[in-house]
Formats: sequence, C-alpha cells, structure tokens
Amino acid sequence: MPMRRLPLLLACLLALPTLQAAEPPKPLTSKEILDASPDADWRTLDPANTLYMDVPGGRVVIELAPAFAPEHVANIRTLAHEGFWNGLAIYRSHDNFVVQFGDADADDTAKAKSLGTAKTKLPAEFARKSAGLEFTRLPDVDGWAPQVGFVDGFPAARDPKAGEAWLTHCYGALGAGRGGPPDSSNGSELYVVTGQSPRQLDRNITLVGRVVKGMELLSATPRGPEPMGFYEKAEERTPITAVRLASDVPENERVPLQVLRTDSKTFAAATEARRNRRDDWYVRTAGHIDLCNVPLPVREAKR
Repeated sequence: MPMRRLPLLLACLLALPTLQAAEPPKPLTSKEILDASPDADWRTLDPANTLYMDVPGGRVVIELAPAFAPEHVANIRTLAHEGFWNGLAIYRSHDNFVVQFGDADADDTAKAKSLGTAKTKLPAEFARKSAGLEFTRLPDVDGWAPQVGFVDGFPAARDPKAGEAWLTHCYGALGAGRGGPPDSSNGSELYVVTGQSPRQLDRNITLVGRVVKGMELLSATPRGPEPMGFYEKAEERTPITAVRLASDVPENERVPLQVLRTDSKTFAAATEARRNRRDDWYVRTAGHIDLCNVPLPVREAKR
C-alpha cells in the first residue's frame, strides 16, 4: 500500500464508532422475581389447617402440618375448636430459643380433664416414611441431615437410606412440648422457635406446623429469667385472647393469605437469588444457603 494512503486509512478507522462489549443483564432480585410470579405459583392456606392465635399485639397465623403429625394435628384442631387456649397465656420466653404457651398452672390431672374430647395421650410423631412425599431438595450441604428441602412449604429433612423424612426446627416452627417419655405429648403445650434454629431437637420432639405471619408478636415477647425463661409471676405472661381454627372464623374475618409454592419455578429462582446475592452491596457471593435461612414468601390473596 502506498505510504500516502496510510494517514487516510487511519483517519477512517478513528472515525468509526467504538464497539463496546454488551454488559450482561443485571440479575433479578428476589423481590423482582416474586413481583413477576404467576398466580399459579401461590397457594391459599387451608382454613381447616390454619390457626389464628390472637394476642394483645395482634394475630399470629399458623399453618399446621398433618402430613407429618396427623394425630397431633387432629388433637390440636379439637382443642382449638373447643377453645382450650382461650384465656391462657404465653408463660415462657427463653432467650434465643422458644416461647411456650398453654396452661402453666394446672397439674397433670387437671390438664387431662381440661382437654375435653381431645385425646390425653398421643404417639411420638418425630418422623414419617418419606415415600409419597413431594420433596423439593436444596443442593446445599446440611450438618444435620443427608438431605434438606421443603415439603408443602415446610422446611424438612430426609434420610434416603432410612426412608424417613421429618420437619426441622427452623425459626417459626411450632412444636408440641413433652416430658421425659417420647410419647408424653398431647398437643396442649405448644412452643414456637424464636431463636437460632435448634436443629438438635429434630426427631426428638413432634413438630406440628409453622408460623406464617405474626412472628414479630412472638419474638418480641419479653424474655423470662434464667435458666429457662419461665416467668416467675403470672402478670408477666402474655395473655392469649383466643386460638381458633380459621375454619371456625367467619370468612369475612379471616386473614386472606397465600404462600409461595415451594415446588414452583418462582421459589427456585428466588432461593437462587438469595444463595448468590449479586446486588451492589455484596462483595462476594456466598454460593450457599442454609435451610432455615431460605425465605418463605407470604402475600395477601388478590380480591
């Protein structure tokens, strides 16, 4: 090429627009994923398996888990229907552990008489056969079980070799207190996990459900004294106005809640967004999420 043409060629090249590599699309946040979710990815709570626990601060909504603890749930339904907890109280708030409610003052004989038509003795329902369960497994390693994931919205674990599955003690889990013998629970003394997930209790106590809405009303309960958080005076307790089945409440007084289906694509995407958060604040992505740190989204049903 003649030398006199080089300046002209360079000028033409410099005049061309600069080509920049296209930036990859910014990952969606969990909120953006949920906002775009189809209605089919949400389910409405079953009133027959939903409890309303009314305390001075408002209403706690609890979903029961009959697939894991059928006999306990049946007894709890009966107790709620007959008003067992109405007028009782939260009598224990153990820091970083649980709140507990029931009849703190009655002895065993009086408690048995107060159960009405509910059963006074139930089997331990610590785990169940995993066959037949739709288990949505997390890929993350867990220190307490070979596999963890979700069953119908409940954090759960399973052991494929043993063929067993069980609910896990995550924040908001509802359990049935017991004495020494494994079968010493009747579902009348209940507790809710308010602290760091005490997974050592898994398969040692019957879990019967989880709080869906209103956890702040329980986790903010004033702590009782050491060593176990039981209040020393009755006036320190938090009174319970009522614990009712949603199916016993007039429809216009129910809380119209829906929960995200844990077997949905939306749930998988939202969980992945939490596992690897890429917003501007995070310096490094974790690449891992703990079972009990997976958010379980709730929304009011569209009217």
